[in-house]
Amino acid sequence: MAGLREKQKAKRNRAILEAASALFGQSGYEAARIEAIAERAEVSVGTLYNYFETKADLLLAIVSMEVEEVLHQGEEVLANPPANPKDALCALISVYYDHSLVYLTKEMWRTAMALAIQHPETPFSKRYRGLDAALSDQVIALVHSLQSRGTIRQEARPQLLGEMIFLCLNGHFMAFTTSETMSLTALKETVFAQMHEMMRFLEHSDDRAEA
Repeated sequence: MAGLREKQKAKRNRAILEAASALFGQSGYEAARIEAIAERAEVSVGTLYNYFETKADLLLAIVSMEVEEVLHQGEEVLANPPANPKDALCALISVYYDHSLVYLTKEMWRTAMALAIQHPETPFSKRYRGLDAALSDQVIALVHSLQSRGTIRQEARPQLLGEMIFLCLNGHFMAFTTSETMSLTALKETVFAQMHEMMRFLEHSDDRAEA
């Protein structure tokens, strides 16, 4: 019975998040009403508040759902990355970017970023930074893997290099969310060009000769 209750709870939690994601996207974060979210999720307002106390809690949960799915897909890239280091990095970045607007709009991302910046000591901000750290760690892990395979020069420092790459792709993503006209394709083209330029100097010499 306990297992069934947990499944029902998880199903209800997912329904609430999907309803909130849809309404935040349609009406905007500020305009969306808790009552409308509960109605769409087919739960009472009281039940919704048992799961999430505020709209900010809902938004954070949606961001968490997004990043957790992205991390899972990223693990598949890490398990079998393309042989070329440029292609491997771009494959992981594609996973991050291509999934970024599944549950969130650009406006929702901006709101989440603003909440994290404006109130840095809140649980929201700490969780948001933790999700960013998990993504950064995955990039670092990929760089370690590429170096261990001999496709990145041994004198490179994977920790620092991975952190730099993540800061680059994250900074461009922030710019993407502030532009309603920039497309995912344009975002990826910009970042991929920078990754290719960076890897020109970091690939193993044999790989550079073959490029």
